[in-house]
Amino acid sequence: MKAIIPVAGMGSRLRPHTYTLPKVMLSVAGKPIIGHIFDKLIEDGITEATVIIGYMGDVIEKYLRSHYSIPIDFVEQPELLGLGHSIWVAQRTFSDTEPVFIILGDTIFDVDLKKVFGSGSSSLGVKYVEDPRRFGVAEVENGIIRRLIEKPEHPTSHLAMVGLYYITQPGLLKESLNYLVDHNIRTKNEYQLTDALQRMIEHGHQFTTFNVEGWYDCGKPETLLSTNQVLLSMKAEKADVPGAVVIPPVFIHPTAKITHSVIGPNTSIGENAVIKNSVIKNSIIGSEARVETSLLEESIVGNGALIAGRARRVNVGDMTELDFK
Repeated sequence: MKAIIPVAGMGSRLRPHTYTLPKVMLSVAGKPIIGHIFDKLIEDGITEATVIIGYMGDVIEKYLRSHYSIPIDFVEQPELLGLGHSIWVAQRTFSDTEPVFIILGDTIFDVDLKKVFGSGSSSLGVKYVEDPRRFGVAEVENGIIRRLIEKPEHPTSHLAMVGLYYITQPGLLKESLNYLVDHNIRTKNEYQLTDALQRMIEHGHQFTTFNVEGWYDCGKPETLLSTNQVLLSMKAEKADVPGAVVIPPVFIHPTAKITHSVIGPNTSIGENAVIKNSVIKNSIIGSEARVETSLLEESIVGNGALIAGRARRVNVGDMTELDFK
């Protein structure tokens, strides 16, 4: 089965980190976001993928080609005109008849996809959300989706779509997307996948839902840190660092150099990072970064950055230098 993964966005809410890296290449629990997604997809039976790239797409392509052996088509989205548009530009890469699975590139998830793929029906991942106005929502009756609405001002359902779409009739999806683009039908000035799926429903195609409790958003600094915490609690292995106190769960790359410091809990330390005389918890420290004589909490330190002195909470991009001495 083929997965379709749109990753063309710029990730403006994660600046300054996305000035130098695409959002899906930001590290969480010791691995880029896109790496966690691919690991899960392959584990659940995906055998090929289409990745829709845009901003700094060459970085994403280089990483995926060097770390994964499944066939991957890379398609560039020339303009950011919505999720529906991104799937539309990639339609030549997937069949009209073979089921496809669409997943948003900033969505790390924990759900048994094998059950979804074995259901035989199109199905959308949903989660109960108190205020679903920034999501597409699904109105469900007797287990079948009756109506989909993109980012409603006055929601009639609390079932938010979380970016996981299993489609058993991709030919009908293509037809619906072509109709939107040919007739310039937009919602909030974008071609919405939600609108294409709703058109499929109106033409008799049935969608069920599957519940996604393990849904981890990586779109903002605070959610990136909370996702780091969740993934470490699920996947972290014991780390023993001579000369340091380690409070699990943590990820510490084997090449990191740590002396006279306390690391953790809920902290990731990247490749070749150097930590001296510091206490770091609930944070992500990038590759080649240096932290000296600092107390850091709920912080994100970019690759190659330097933090020295008594900083408490920072969010600094690659190659930044902060000296509080």
